[in-house]
Amino acid sequence: MTQSFSRRTPGAGDRNPGFTLIELLVVIAIIAILAGMLLPALSKAKAKAQGILCMGNGRQMMLAWRFYVDDNAEKLPPSYGPNQWVNGNLDFNPGNPSNWDVTQDIEKSLLWQYCGNSAAIWKCPADRSTVTVNGTAQPRVRSISMNAWFNSTDVEAFGPGFRVYYKSSDLVEPGPTGTWVFIDEREDSINDGEFCVGMTGYPDAPPSWRIVDYPASYHNGAAGLSFADGHSEIKKWVDPRTMPALVKGGELKLNVSSPNNMDMLWLMDRSTRKR
Repeated sequence: MTQSFSRRTPGAGDRNPGFTLIELLVVIAIIAILAGMLLPALSKAKAKAQGILCMGNGRQMMLAWRFYVDDNAEKLPPSYGPNQWVNGNLDFNPGNPSNWDVTQDIEKSLLWQYCGNSAAIWKCPADRSTVTVNGTAQPRVRSISMNAWFNSTDVEAFGPGFRVYYKSSDLVEPGPTGTWVFIDEREDSINDGEFCVGMTGYPDAPPSWRIVDYPASYHNGAAGLSFADGHSEIKKWVDPRTMPALVKGGELKLNVSSPNNMDMLWLMDRSTRKR
């Protein structure tokens, strides 16, 4: 029995199972449009999550601060000077272990025993600054600084006649709910453990206002602050001078004139008051 097979020449009615070049380009274009729509939303969601974590870190630091104050007859830990709350100056020198080794300063801090021995709460999760040590990028250990008007030996030069707080009972104005204790400082501004808000010209001489140290702006142009009553906030800055271009791996020029800067007024309102 002979079996026959028919052979056909492909014709116009046959379907090609693959994509044409035009169809492929259309699909790629659609994916690009969707990615362009979704990525900014994902970036904002990530920044918001980091902001929430940052506030949580701030609240834990405030608990540590409060426990220290309770154990020391209401005396506030010094922001700067002898027996200050944390030693060490940050920079980008790989030979300076204060930058990358938590045992150098943080584990010797006055607050270390009160913060659950957690080094993570000392740094904003959005701070990605590193220092290269022996060819390896090491994350820097700290982004928070303390209000320089809290028991400092040098701050009065930045506002003669303003209150320096030595005990918790001194916090009468603007009061615990309105006085910040910790702030996240920019990676190219942070050095020692204090953050100075200059009070020159406060409140009614705005041409004299200055930026002494620069707050961070990691959270979509905002920074985390913790207050003496224990609450934390994320403050969004409004003046571009508060958020200059980052000096990556270097240091900003500090203590600069910033007349009429409403961000500085906001900080001055919450730092101290005239005696």
